[in-house]
Amino acid sequence: MNQLETTINNYLFYCKTQKRLDEKTLKAYRIDLGQFNDYSTKTDVIEITIDDLESFIAYLHNSFKPKTAKRKIASLKAFFHYLEYKDIITINPFNKIQIKFREPITLPKVIPLTSLELFLKTIYKEHKYAKTIYQKNKTLKDIT
Repeated sequence: MNQLETTINNYLFYCKTQKRLDEKTLKAYRIDLGQFNDYSTKTDVIEITIDDLESFIAYLHNSFKPKTAKRKIASLKAFFHYLEYKDIITINPFNKIQIKFREPITLPKVIPLTSLELFLKTIYKEHKYAKTIYQKNKTLKDIT
């Protein structure tokens, strides 16, 4: 086990005991930081540079969907904030990195025209055969 891996395990223990994070969050952090450890050629956290982080971020953008990459980067940012907080590193390299995300806009799902026609036909039919004034008003409201 290298020094980076040990530091990651210490951070996860800190998140579990001090920050009281949920198990699912801890699992996501473990996966995200494990991927960074596997990607990184450095074995010591103080050796990691801005270039290393930018390279990893580029890898994430090329390998994952924008929301997934964003979450993995947030995990890594939180880890480096912890390192700075615990005085393991003096300067957080993320302070010098600007990250921009271009998430695709997802359009709302539309109702197919055939379903809409069937729906309106049924409402007009109910309005036509309504027996009470209340039913007439209710179906008229549905039509509008």
